[in-house]
Amino acid sequence: KLFEGLAQYRPQALGVLRIMTALQFIEHGTQKLFNFPVGTHGSALSGLPLAAGILELVGGILLALGLFARPVAFILAGEMAVAYFMAHMRDFFPVNNSGDAALSFCFIFLYLVFAGGGAFALDNRARA
Repeated sequence: KLFEGLAQYRPQALGVLRIMTALQFIEHGTQKLFNFPVGTHGSALSGLPLAAGILELVGGILLALGLFARPVAFILAGEMAVAYFMAHMRDFFPVNNSGDAALSFCFIFLYLVFAGGGAFALDNRARA
């Protein structure tokens, strides 16, 4: 009973989850494409890292805005599944193979495919 009253804020909580996840995801794209923030990955100028960087930047922006949230989340969930199996699956345990972020992004995006963008999404304006 203590937390039952919080259910009324479910759309807002979903919107905040979508926005904060997207903002973190955008950082992965800007790091790949522009080496910002400066990190060990450097800039990705070709191949799969370039494609991943573009998906992360553009997809992250669209998701942060809540524009085409479901199809974008579907594409990004797929990207993260591919990233996990191609780049991280050296060891069974995600904590050992540095794949926990990829797995978390994958399943959050997969949830957004089913749940939608929640509150504060531009997709909601088209219905109003």
